Amino acid sequence: MHVLFIIDPLPLLKAYKDSSVAMMRALTAKGHTLSAAMMHDLYIEQGTVRARATGIDLVDGADSHGHAWWRESSPAADAELTGFDAVIMRKDPPFDMEYVYVTHLLEYAQARGARVFNSGAAIRNHPEKLAITEFSQYTAPTLVTSDMTRLRAFHASHQDVIVKPLDGMGGTGIFRMRAEEPNLGAILETLTGNGSRTIMAQRYIPEIADGDKRILLIDGEPVPYALARIPLAGETRGNLAAGGRGVARPLTPHDLEIAHAVGPVLARRGLLLVGLDVIGRYVTEINVTSPTCFVEITEQTGFDVAGFFVTALERIVGA
Repeated sequence: MHVLFIIDPLPLLKAYKDSSVAMMRALTAKGHTLSAAMMHDLYIEQGTVRARATGIDLVDGADSHGHAWWRESSPAADAELTGFDAVIMRKDPPFDMEYVYVTHLLEYAQARGARVFNSGAAIRNHPEKLAITEFSQYTAPTLVTSDMTRLRAFHASHQDVIVKPLDGMGGTGIFRMRAEEPNLGAILETLTGNGSRTIMAQRYIPEIADGDKRILLIDGEPVPYALARIPLAGETRGNLAAGGRGVARPLTPHDLEIAHAVGPVLARRGLLLVGLDVIGRYVTEINVTSPTCFVEITEQTGFDVAGFFVTALERIVGA
């Protein structure tokens, strides 16, 4: 296969722990060819979606903590997306309008026969926080609104509440509001922009102390281990970006129940790779843009997550 990654600048990736790099290594190990492009390298002309893509090789024995883990194998050149066996969308958020435009280009390319994972329409139609509301049987009490009166009533009802923006990542903008929260008004005014921005409120889940689990679904099937992101002492956020510590654990029976209920539904919609965030018994987020934790799970358990991903990709593409 010739696989195109749409990704952030390669020199900025932390190759020693980056899931996209793990995918690249697994693909290379099976003899596949790699190219890379950034979002701004994509364009559409006369109805055809193309990218200015650079061929890359991975450097054997390179220091994964440095920037020389890859080299250019062929200079940047324009190519139709249909010319690649698979296009893997791995650009990190923010999910701004430029990101939205690219999902449309990917969707147009798919209509012409390109194989895109995750698909442009599926990424766009599954906002990572809002998507949980489709599976309310697996969520804690949740409210999505910009109305501060409703938010205050939700807080009064549940006493201990988490509020967060719908477009945040890495734990940014998340607040815990306990029963006696002196800054309740200020927090809600700030997050909602005085009622002009929609946010999410959820009943606080005390099991966060035991970790915010990332469950990976690949073509609807769960990786048998989750990475529990355990918060720093005094923190309510388990995100690794917020200082959380990652511990791999086997999926529990309830984890598997969630995965088997949610996974096939999302796979049918064009989501090859999904990261469920689960606290206790509840799904708190469905990550579809560029789910991570491949390396941490593999290093701690020996389960080859990237290899599992490549096998699924080969099966779908028919390689």
